[in-house]
Amino acid sequence: MIELVDIYKSYGDVEVLRGVDLCIEPHRVTCIVGPSGAGKSTLLQILGTLDKADRGRVLYDGEDVGALTDRRLSRFRNSHIGFVFQMHRLLPEFTLQENVALPAMIGGTPRAQAMDRAADLLRTMGLSDRLTHRPAQLSGGEAQRGAVARALVNRPMVVLADEPSGSLDSHNREELHRLFFELRDTLGTTSVIVTHDESLAADADVTVHIADGTIMSQKRK
Repeated sequence: MIELVDIYKSYGDVEVLRGVDLCIEPHRVTCIVGPSGAGKSTLLQILGTLDKADRGRVLYDGEDVGALTDRRLSRFRNSHIGFVFQMHRLLPEFTLQENVALPAMIGGTPRAQAMDRAADLLRTMGLSDRLTHRPAQLSGGEAQRGAVARALVNRPMVVLADEPSGSLDSHNREELHRLFFELRDTLGTTSVIVTHDESLAADADVTVHIADGTIMSQKRK
């Protein structure tokens, strides 16, 4: 269980989050929706330990990650949290397989084992013929599926995605959305997705509506 407890966050005089409480249910797809400027991405960054709240706690299985040192927090983030951004952010000098394996190698997994794990994930995502391709040789949809594989390579507790389909056409957007639900069903993946896409939010197991820095509603299917 992942919990945000009484989270406040301001940037200068602008209060972005105001007393947010949220529980992330395991093995579910949770979508966070709301108007621009509502605090969605800030909430995701705090959940992912990329930013710190001014007040409140972030708990992973009861552990307050805000109390960790920077070094321990970096290790925790590498092993427990996978990230998918709007742009794939694959490194251009590496092959797709190498890109996917990198977080595992950074976490101390031997290169051969990390590469094998990356290859298995990419095959699962229908990219078995793209292992040695570099990002410039991939379509937008292929690159973004590769980014999802990279997020999963360390078998994280949760995958956090910020507008992951925002740069894709309608066909690739639908494929990527379907992938999150397939991963839930086959791997038991827990995903939290910030999105403006109403169709994705409608299909989610849990939909969280945020406005003006507060959670207005939380609906479960």
